[in-house]
Amino acid sequence: MIEKKNKIAIIALVVVFVLPVILAKVALENDWFNKAATNRGELLSPPIDFSSDFADLPPLWRLVYVLPEKCDVTCKNALYAMGQIHIALGKHMDRVEPLIITTNNSQLAALKVPDISPENGTEVVQGQHKALKTLQIPEKNVNEMFKSVSPNGIFIVDTLNNGMLKHPLYPEKEQAVQASRDILLDIKKLLKLSRIG
Repeated sequence: MIEKKNKIAIIALVVVFVLPVILAKVALENDWFNKAATNRGELLSPPIDFSSDFADLPPLWRLVYVLPEKCDVTCKNALYAMGQIHIALGKHMDRVEPLIITTNNSQLAALKVPDISPENGTEVVQGQHKALKTLQIPEKNVNEMFKSVSPNGIFIVDTLNNGMLKHPLYPEKEQAVQASRDILLDIKKLLKLSRIG
């Protein structure tokens, strides 16, 4: 009788302590649940290494965009979004640098901001987007950096020059605005967790 009680106690201990561990391991291996990822952008694994071309830049967080040969509506939305995100960072603006990578083939004229004059409706070029910095990099270096992922996106780059997150671009204004909110949420979370930059 006592032996039977001991066996039941041992089986109960195994069920209570070992079975949950086994079930958790099986659940993890078979992706039975949504992982608790809170980032809005695509996590890049491995990250993009920008260190060779960003070596002389100060250790800041960066929003990086590669200016294409032809800057269409999607490109213009990206440029506008980067400026707006920077402004929306408020007191954290000095910790984040919006950086446009250009090559010899990039459409540099896209960095000019057209404005409609209220008097006669003509376009007036005001100059570059004020908050956006540019960095010219040889095209072969850009191709090497983006060999594992398309450069068509806005990238969040950490203070060690690792491209961690990629956010997609959109031609429709409403989608582009929502995407910029997602980028802002991601960069704010990273700034909150980071003591550097």
